[in-house]
Amino acid sequence: MDEHYDVIVLGTGLKECIISGLLSVDGKKVLHMDRNGYYGGESASLNMNQLWEKSHGKEKKAPETLGSSRDYNVDLIPKFILSSGLLVKMLLHTDVTRYLDFKVVDGSYVYSSGKINKVPSTDTEALTSSLVGLLDKLPLRKFFIFVQNYEENNPATHDGLNLKITTMDALFKKYGLRENIVDFIGHALALYLDDSYLQQPAHDTIMRMKLYADSLARYSKSPYIYPLYGLGELPQAFARLSAIYGGTYMLNKPIENIVFDEEKKIIKVTSEGETVTCDKIVCDPSYFPNKVQKKGKIIRSICILNGPIPSADKKFESLQIIIPQKQVKRQSDMYVGVMSSAHCVCPKGKYIAIVSATVETNEPEKELAPAYALLGPIQEKFVYISDFIEPIADGTADNVFISKSYDATSHFETTCEDVMDMYKRITGKDLVLTVHPNILKQQEEAGNQEQEEQ
Repeated sequence: MDEHYDVIVLGTGLKECIISGLLSVDGKKVLHMDRNGYYGGESASLNMNQLWEKSHGKEKKAPETLGSSRDYNVDLIPKFILSSGLLVKMLLHTDVTRYLDFKVVDGSYVYSSGKINKVPSTDTEALTSSLVGLLDKLPLRKFFIFVQNYEENNPATHDGLNLKITTMDALFKKYGLRENIVDFIGHALALYLDDSYLQQPAHDTIMRMKLYADSLARYSKSPYIYPLYGLGELPQAFARLSAIYGGTYMLNKPIENIVFDEEKKIIKVTSEGETVTCDKIVCDPSYFPNKVQKKGKIIRSICILNGPIPSADKKFESLQIIIPQKQVKRQSDMYVGVMSSAHCVCPKGKYIAIVSATVETNEPEKELAPAYALLGPIQEKFVYISDFIEPIADGTADNVFISKSYDATSHFETTCEDVMDMYKRITGKDLVLTVHPNILKQQEEAGNQEQEEQ
């Protein structure tokens, strides 16, 4: 009889590996397969030979001037981690932090009037920031104090407003904040990709700003952290977690056939002539092209530099730049993430700048010109355009739960929101991001064993 699993996960992208880890910790019997021979899928980190081969084909070799291939760990999907954000909570929920080392990102900038400025995020910084004009300093300080004091369940901190009804646009107008200030608050602090949030209730934006401030308070340099050796470490860490709790992993496993029974309750999956069954499938969009829809395109440009970018503080070995849509006459923001050897992603003396944006014209790379202008001389460039894909259905009818593609944002909040939504659809319950009881039990058992050995 075919071996049966509660869940089969296809693809080892970050979202799929997080789900695999979460379900394994929950006690589910999980089989995880990938047609590729490496972890990460679309969200992998590649060495220079792999990156060069992906871009130029196997017949060409990366030039020696780029340095040693093994010194590179280049993210295909560049994102930073908010230090108080959802991904950190997931890492703590599952104790995956023990497999990873992080380093704080040095700075966060926003593009305004043709140059970049450090993002002010407190009332004190607002008074000294060159981004904020003299007439804007006092209104902005008052607004920041309101945000700092806001408590969802304490009406005394609401300034007479119901922020679950009042729009963000109305709140900005109440405090007399002008368009350039609104621009950096919405895009560099609340981290929205476009301006649609302005007509939504203000509560969510205020909570996003508080998350940014909480994250910034942890390290003071910036609100972001980033793992040593690149984001490809994250899927592997969650895969290791799944394996500890009984998950089975198989790489280089092409999927030959997927068959549903008449009631769509038992699913047969065949790979290399072997068939197993499961109750549910979790996968990235590439495994079921007939069950997904294209919602746009994302362009990402990986740039290898010979030094820090001239427009930022030369001491910064890592930084983010957000280019709000209105500053460059677009419908959505552009993002630049800059990393160096400090995070073990490239040789010493080299820098990696990755530009990400939602495609809006028929000439996608031309759209990146404002970002390129900030980088200085570019030694090598790798440009990729990919479809942004979403599942057509939520998976509850046929038990196939498909993740969304990764968007252009420079952080993991939308990625984690998709994971939490998938988890609820798969299990029927909310993901509670406190330390999992099974993790606590394992930690206790490990502690007892260590005491016995001593």
